This record gives sequence, structure tokens and C-alpha cells, in this order.
Amino acid sequence: MILANVQEKAEVRTDGWTGYDNLHKLDYNHTAVPVRGDQTKTAQHLPMIHIVFGNLDAWLLGTYHGVSPAHLQGYLNEFVFRFNRRFWPTVGFDSVLKIAARVKSLTDKDFYESAQTSSNPEEPE
Repeated sequence: MILANVQEKAEVRTDGWTGYDNLHKLDYNHTAVPVRGDQTKTAQHLPMIHIVFGNLDAWLLGTYHGVSPAHLQGYLNEFVFRFNRRFWPTVGFDSVLKIAARVKSLTDKDFYESAQTSSNPEEPE
């Protein structure tokens, strides 16, 4: 995944999982940041990332009891939409109404075809 998505010689910060141990051999500037104990500025972002992914996992399994790969991007879009508005619950509802009023409804065919691509419903086409 890293080879396909991260530029060579980039700085990569990860938790202490041993699966990342060989990144330096692949010409990445790898820094393993312990999740517990080290509270330096470089380490402070990783606990939040773990919390977010834990929340995503619990939400997907608890709400939908799992998802298919065909619709994963749609579920991730919903999670991000909700996460970005988590401190303002009424804003999420208002945002959905505004988006629904601005965009053209998808047909069933369009819905299933769009599940294969990533799109931002807030950006007009």
C-alpha cells in the first residue's frame, strides 16, 4: 500500500507495528512513533488517528454490520461528513438539506456506478 501511494524518499510516520520495519530499506525516511508514553509534538497526532479509525470500525460494524467493497467509498464519505460536523449536530442536518436542494438526484444506475469512484457531494459539477 505504501509503495503504491507514498512518494519515494518521503517521510513516513507510523506507530510501532513491526510491519513497517523495512520501510527504510525501501528508501523511505521512516519514524516509528510509540502511541503510548511519548507525548512529544511528533507523537501527539497518532493517538487521535487510532481513535478515529477505532470509531470508524465500530460505526461500520455497529451500524451497518459490515460493508461491501463496492460501497465502501460511500460509507467512508458518510463517516467523514458526520465526523467533520461532530461538534455541531444540527449543522449536519442543515448541510444535508442544502446539498439535497442543490444536486440532481441519482438514478439507481448512477448510484451503483458512482460507488466505484470517489466524489464530493458538496462540490457542484
